[in-house]
Amino acid sequence: MDFSLSDEQQMLQDSIARFVQNDYDFDSRAKSIKTDLGYSADHWKLFADLGWLMVPFTEDEGGLGGSAADLMVVMEEFGKGIVIEPFLATAIIGGGLISKAGNSGQKESLIGGIIDGSLQLAFAYAEPQSRYDLSNVATTAKKNTDGYVLSGHKAVVLNGANANKIIVSARTFGQPSDKEGISLFIVDATATGVEIQGYRTQDGGRAAEVRLENVQVGADQLLGGENRALPIIESVLDRATLAICAEAVGAMEVATAKTVEYTKTRVQFGVSISKFQALQHRMADMFIEQQQAKSIVLMAAMKLDQAGEDASKSVAAMKSLVGRASKKIGQEAVQIHGGIGVTDELDVGHYFKRMTMIDLMFGNSDYQTQRFTAL
Repeated sequence: MDFSLSDEQQMLQDSIARFVQNDYDFDSRAKSIKTDLGYSADHWKLFADLGWLMVPFTEDEGGLGGSAADLMVVMEEFGKGIVIEPFLATAIIGGGLISKAGNSGQKESLIGGIIDGSLQLAFAYAEPQSRYDLSNVATTAKKNTDGYVLSGHKAVVLNGANANKIIVSARTFGQPSDKEGISLFIVDATATGVEIQGYRTQDGGRAAEVRLENVQVGADQLLGGENRALPIIESVLDRATLAICAEAVGAMEVATAKTVEYTKTRVQFGVSISKFQALQHRMADMFIEQQQAKSIVLMAAMKLDQAGEDASKSVAAMKSLVGRASKKIGQEAVQIHGGIGVTDELDVGHYFKRMTMIDLMFGNSDYQTQRFTAL
């Protein structure tokens, strides 16, 4: 089986790799994190100018193809620089929901804004009580003569504070945890009754608590069919899970390489610690974990592109293995570096933080193992 990249994917990978190497150094990233925006607006414009924001969309939608393999290429390179720009929240998740559930008018009015970089999106689906259960939705959407009235509390909304529009999952029928009765709505972030409390996450990203109090939305803001949104959410978040696992693979590669390089320069008892056999074994284990993770991400990307019945099962297996590998490599990298490994001034600790957050997103290793068993 041929696992090599196509010419287009190779060019995409090369362009992002050059950007990370030449324009995304650790100090610049740290400065962007401390700004009110939380990322670089100039970099986001560059993403649009270079066509990277087109990657998640099909050619009919004005994109470059929209395959899972393409997303894997992009996110692995982003992972090597622990890129903080909201590509995941806006282009992959928000754009994915519009692409999969939106009507022609919604696609025409929104996807162009994503691709040219003028529109920021967020997906508000998780709630304080829901954990990883996508069907546990207590936020309500009650129909009235003007459309729907939304009320509820959404937690840890990625890019929530910077989003122009927030896609909200709400219950139009049934009880919390019923698989039927969930719908999606497009809500203006500045609409009356929307309260957004933004904050910085442990890995340097941005999220928000979003509270909705009697928020009126028009019937034309319903995204997809009423009461039938759960399969769409599951499908889009499977692709998002693939994306962050590919990002983790890139982060693991850099964390491993930096650890090996550090042991060559750190001297103890008159020799570099790279000569210590115990550390050699640990770094060999790090390399093996990273290679296994990369292989299973590639497998999951192929399964998603084939759209077979076992695609979700492959995603669950991937997330379970990548989560464990991320924890192993992150802990080893920090421990082998010693005390400096946990300081803000050294990048290794930031790679560990990002890999830890990736394990927790969309279901941690334990949850995904249980999901795999159930599937």
